[in-house]
Amino acid sequence: MDLLSRTEEIVLLAVYRLDGSAYGVTIRSEVQANTGINLSVGAVYVPLERLTRQGLLQTRAGEPTPERGGRSKRYYQITADGLAALQEVQRLHRAMWSNLPDPLALPEAELA
Repeated sequence: MDLLSRTEEIVLLAVYRLDGSAYGVTIRSEVQANTGINLSVGAVYVPLERLTRQGLLQTRAGEPTPERGGRSKRYYQITADGLAALQEVQRLHRAMWSNLPDPLALPEAELA
């Protein structure tokens, strides 16, 4: 399995957290609310397209609405492969962080 970029990881996690109600605006809001990171539209849609091509996400079209000029929203949902990718990311993070001293306890010179 290929490693996810940090943005792909964050976007995939946001889709997972939104559980079926994920589309561009809600994904950006979810990321902002939980990380303080304000992703641009492109920073959301480029990873969404890549994750969909990789089979980690699937899409479905919502109902067209007058507010959207008759266009429908594209909703994203995580696939079994997407969930496996998140589990692998979690495993890698735990492995890399295990047996390390508390990073907040390191002298500032070591953090630079």
